[in-house]
Amino acid sequence: MQLYPRTRVKICGITRPEDALVAAQLGADAIGLVFFNKSPRSVTIEQAKIIMQALPAFVTTVGLFVNAKASFVQDILAELPLDLLQFHGEESPEYCQQFAKPYIKALRMSPNINIESAAQDYTKAKALLLDTYVKGVAGGTGQVFDWQQVPANLSKPIILAGGLKPDNVNHAISTLHPYAVDVSGGVESSKGIKNADKIAAFMKGVQIVIQ
Repeated sequence: MQLYPRTRVKICGITRPEDALVAAQLGADAIGLVFFNKSPRSVTIEQAKIIMQALPAFVTTVGLFVNAKASFVQDILAELPLDLLQFHGEESPEYCQQFAKPYIKALRMSPNINIESAAQDYTKAKALLLDTYVKGVAGGTGQVFDWQQVPANLSKPIILAGGLKPDNVNHAISTLHPYAVDVSGGVESSKGIKNADKIAAFMKGVQIVIQ
């Protein structure tokens, strides 16, 4: 029996403090706050402050941005002590590095994407987040991409996203053994409103031992 390292979990698209607290109580390692006004899960600075105040210690707060002006990101950071930045658009490595904060870079899994090349480009990223590609949609599609696109032994930790939910996360982890998984719509009652029972079921699916 081989025991793999514990898979970390990020619950993204948190819009309410009570959902952040439930996620933390059920074992989530991180919560995602979306600062992209085209998303139904977008939050304001004031909403984010209230959410962050509800969190206990040792839960990472991640701010998600999509092709934002640098000044917008800086304004958010001036108000909020985010732990980690997530860039979900076409941001360059130079753009991502300018904020003096650790960051992760999301990649949309189009058919011709070269993940290892991206890992070499974003050398200072703490991880690469792999999400489903849908033309014209930045993320949160609720759709699974072909996991066979992910090569083995990448030089960067992988965060797996895209259509994960309680009934497929176990299989996803068994298949790819990612450093972390990222879920949003898969644990919701409606867009932006998390469901405690679904979060609990998702967390149970994460806790696996590979035979």
